[in-house]
Amino acid sequence: MTVKLKPMARVDELSVEEIRKRYLDKDEPISAQILNRLQRDPRQGVRKLYASLKKRFERQRDERLRLDAMRHFEIVLWKSGVRDIAGVDEVGVAPLAGPVVAAAVMFVPDTAIAGVDDSKKLDAETRQALAAEIRAKASGVAIGMASVEEIDQVNIYHAGLLAMRRAVEGLPRTPQHLLVDARTVPGITCPQNAFNKGDGINFTIAAASIVAKVARDAMMEALDREYPGYGFASHKGYPTPEHRAAFMKLGPCPLHRMSFPVIHEMLGEYSPAFYTLRTQLFSAGDGASLKALEALLEAQADQLAEQECKKLRLIIARRWKLVV
Repeated sequence: MTVKLKPMARVDELSVEEIRKRYLDKDEPISAQILNRLQRDPRQGVRKLYASLKKRFERQRDERLRLDAMRHFEIVLWKSGVRDIAGVDEVGVAPLAGPVVAAAVMFVPDTAIAGVDDSKKLDAETRQALAAEIRAKASGVAIGMASVEEIDQVNIYHAGLLAMRRAVEGLPRTPQHLLVDARTVPGITCPQNAFNKGDGINFTIAAASIVAKVARDAMMEALDREYPGYGFASHKGYPTPEHRAAFMKLGPCPLHRMSFPVIHEMLGEYSPAFYTLRTQLFSAGDGASLKALEALLEAQADQLAEQECKKLRLIIARRWKLVV
């Protein structure tokens, strides 16, 4: 026996409460056609619902347009028959402690995940939720890491590249094309495209940045239990005032990147002239004082190490922005 399905009622045939439950409580997709019908509905309750649903429709439309723009390069490659496109990004270049971590992510063609963006623009809760959704929808995800020892051996730039290469090599399939944030990954044979600030303009790179950030944060939270007192669970190794204060109190631990000049600065290993000038610069409150200290630095430059001069000139540049 053939069962005839009852046709779905038009939105203007529903009660106000039914519209509320379907499109607000259940969050069913709303089309431009449905929105037009609601706009023409004379009922006062529907008019109020229309205002809320119109805002939601516009937010969703704007998000679709943003995601389409972020996926532009992927869409071109997908249409050309390239399926396995991997985005790769690293996190943890700036911290004074802990590993540098990279993630590589691949999606099946036409994947879109609302909210994916540069991980630095997202709060921790949003990153956690998006990382779970990315892992659920990705056709491949891998994490690569370079240790503190490797950072000190090869420098942070090359350690970041090493972590990215390890992430790409950890994928379940070799990608056909690689999208990278601002660099080229050595040792990878597939074609690559580098995007300046790619984690903010490219969908797959942004997804990799989110996964990498969540993974590294979890590592630093675990390492906080192993090396208590430094606050790694909160600042994740970045040079915050909290971290600097803990370092000055406790000294370095095995997680600290001893090749970083700022570590030696905090340990008091720079010249007395450097610390004297630094103190004077931080207390300078006007342009005349800064100009005099700038001249003093140039006069003493031959007596200071190159790294000391570089750091003092950076402090001067920052102080000028405060007094001008």
